[in-house]
Amino acid sequence: MDSDMNSGVDHLVELIVREEPPSIADDVPISEEIAPLLTQIEKPKINIFTISYPRRTPMEQVNKVHDSDVSSLSQSIIWIWSGSRYSGLLCASLSSIFYFAMEVLMGVFSAQSIPIIEMAFTRCVIITILSYLWLRRSEQPIFGQPHVRKLLVSRALTGLLSMMSFIYSIRRLHISQAIVLSFTTPILASVAARFILNEKFKFSDFGGLACSFLGVLLIFQDLFTSQGLTKAGKGSTTPSLGSHHAYAVLVGFVASIAGAVSYCLIRASAKASDQPVVTVFSFGLLAGPVTGICTVVFEDLVLPSVYSFLVMLVLGLLAFLAEVCWARGLQLEKTSKVNNLRFMEASLVQLWHIGILGVVPFGRIVGTLLIFLSLCWTFYVGPDKEME
Repeated sequence: MDSDMNSGVDHLVELIVREEPPSIADDVPISEEIAPLLTQIEKPKINIFTISYPRRTPMEQVNKVHDSDVSSLSQSIIWIWSGSRYSGLLCASLSSIFYFAMEVLMGVFSAQSIPIIEMAFTRCVIITILSYLWLRRSEQPIFGQPHVRKLLVSRALTGLLSMMSFIYSIRRLHISQAIVLSFTTPILASVAARFILNEKFKFSDFGGLACSFLGVLLIFQDLFTSQGLTKAGKGSTTPSLGSHHAYAVLVGFVASIAGAVSYCLIRASAKASDQPVVTVFSFGLLAGPVTGICTVVFEDLVLPSVYSFLVMLVLGLLAFLAEVCWARGLQLEKTSKVNNLRFMEASLVQLWHIGILGVVPFGRIVGTLLIFLSLCWTFYVGPDKEME
């Protein structure tokens, strides 16, 4: 009997040791904790501020964007921004289109005469404010990543030097001469990228740039005649003859060289920070105060009317969009290919003049056609394969 009791006790101990783990009992509180999280899942809102900034977006990510509840316009913007292998070329083209829209706006909506340095100050302020709001909206560092800040400072300095030198040359030279000098920037930038960024400068890229620049020379061929030079001297804000004219041309070349280096720094800093808008903000943050001081010291401040102020606001918005698209294009695509699309602005302006005037010199038509052929060649060759 004692043995039976001992066996019963042993059996009872075995039942206590082999007690089932409380997995079934714990399922209820666990599910109660997870349930609220599962019911709060919503479709994310996708826009240009929330998407990431990869160099090329996979097709699966693009398909997810198209499946979301966004408008067709938003889908087009997102596709141009990062949904195509041609996004770099498309963004650079949009930049030229925005600059062309600025030219048309200034030609159609004539406002009161405002000093050019004051207009530059207004645009820099608008660019700084809008780029700051963009960075805050996208939750990006305002001053960029720590390892990119030296590049951003260098980009701001070279961009400021280029802008101030161009303003000086456009005040001392005829506007057409200053424009021709400014269009040497894409060629110089492509050469500078060969040494600064170690980019390959292919013969096809050089041929496209040379064809576009030849088109610009044909458009402004009147400047290279004696009569054209006389008209250029009369059209300048301050007459520049002899050594003063040569000095103004030299300053114009300085603007082109500084702009070429600035393009390379924009590409380097945009790729390093993975955010092109921060390059625009760094430039505006430095150029705004400098142009403001120059406006107060060297110019007679002109208080714009309400109409002129509205026109300046629209021009500042277009300048911001142009700068952002240009920085995005440089971030995604090789410098020499993107730079060739800068000539699109000149061809669009000439088409606008042809539509208004009706009759234009034959050289301008040939120059415009050469630029369009060069642009078509750039898109036909397409972007280079990514070399990471």
